[in-house]
Amino acid sequence: MDVPLWFALIIVGWLGVKLIRPPLWLVAVLLLGGYLLADSLLAPAIDTAIK
Repeated sequence: MDVPLWFALIIVGWLGVKLIRPPLWLVAVLLLGGYLLADSLLAPAIDTAIK
């Protein structure tokens, strides 16, 4: 069964918010920080570190 990555991320994110109940500001900061970090000069270094 092939599940698109965006769908899996939505499901995991929804379950995380539903079960752990983090504050909404923390969710917003993490999403914005990840978005900004992905477009920074550190993105290639993070990509090689993850792989």
